[in-house]
Amino acid sequence: MLDYGCGSGILAIAAAKLGAGAVTGVDVDPLAIAASRANAEANGVAAEFCSPDALPVLAVDIVVANILANPLELLAPLLAGRVRAEGRIVLSGILQPQADRVAAAYARWFNIEPWGSADGWTALAGVRYTG
Repeated sequence: MLDYGCGSGILAIAAAKLGAGAVTGVDVDPLAIAASRANAEANGVAAEFCSPDALPVLAVDIVVANILANPLELLAPLLAGRVRAEGRIVLSGILQPQADRVAAAYARWFNIEPWGSADGWTALAGVRYTG
């Protein structure tokens, strides 16, 4: 599992606690990486955290990203490249009026659609196409 834009590491930590095998969190902010590492240790879970340039080449079963719509759109090729065939992606931090635009950015690689909405925010979920 890859948590892109991990912030405090909460999604990576939750995934590890729920049984995910290898968990990696990525953030551009060195302070976020340090906080994620400390939070994982405090929660007794094994997870790796790094900057985008230190992320090893890997394809994972699940990518999650809870960041704003514009960065999600720009990251579409990169994030798609990290999901194995028939793997899953979950994107959140998207304002409802922006959901169609973000989904369109990922439609080339994923069968993606709204998963849920609350308080004006939407999460998208999708499965990567095979081949």
